[in-house]
Amino acid sequence: MRRPALLVLTLALALTGCGGDDEKDRSQGPSSGDSASAPGGCEDAHAPAPGGEGGGHRPVRPLDAKKTYEVTMTTTCGSMTIRLDVKTSPTTTASFASLVRSGFYDKTLFHRIVPGFVIQGGDPTGTGNGGPGYSTRDKPPPRTKYTKGVVAMAKTANQPAGTAGSQFYVVTGRDAGLPPQYALLGRVVKGMSTAERIDALGDPQSGEVGQPLRPVVLKKASLRVS
Repeated sequence: MRRPALLVLTLALALTGCGGDDEKDRSQGPSSGDSASAPGGCEDAHAPAPGGEGGGHRPVRPLDAKKTYEVTMTTTCGSMTIRLDVKTSPTTTASFASLVRSGFYDKTLFHRIVPGFVIQGGDPTGTGNGGPGYSTRDKPPPRTKYTKGVVAMAKTANQPAGTAGSQFYVVTGRDAGLPPQYALLGRVVKGMSTAERIDALGDPQSGEVGQPLRPVVLKKASLRVS
């Protein structure tokens, strides 16, 4: 089991539940928009120029709980779709959707990849220490489990449970073994195979630091409401 104390947003180590898609999705090759120009079905990519800290705008109201909100992330390893958990995390999901609409996540890196554990992105600076310039909080339910396909938000060790900025992570292991400290964003409902391809690009020798073997870029995040 991984040590929860390591799952913090710091210079050395950056970082609730249900999720994962079915076996049919994992058995498929690259989804539309994928490029197999490099081994593993991922594109060769250059790291984008680091962006600045802040720039986000805190939303003034939650999303409509009667509607379904899905964010599709197009990456250099394919696309994956996250269904936002509006009911459990109204403040977190409203913030995330607002940042997606503003293009905040476009051309950012998955800066931390720990194989068999998590892939993490959402930092415009690419350092593991950046954010939108504000924070939100939705304390997760006591029995929250961080299992494969769950998407949650990163926080620092000294922040209260459920605090979130812009950094998110996707659980790629069967069970990350984390305590209910990280705000739930939602779960991957399509394209878990993309997350697995990204997962394969983490350097096992870097341990919990999660140094990527080569750049993985989130090219575009788009929001769909139904």
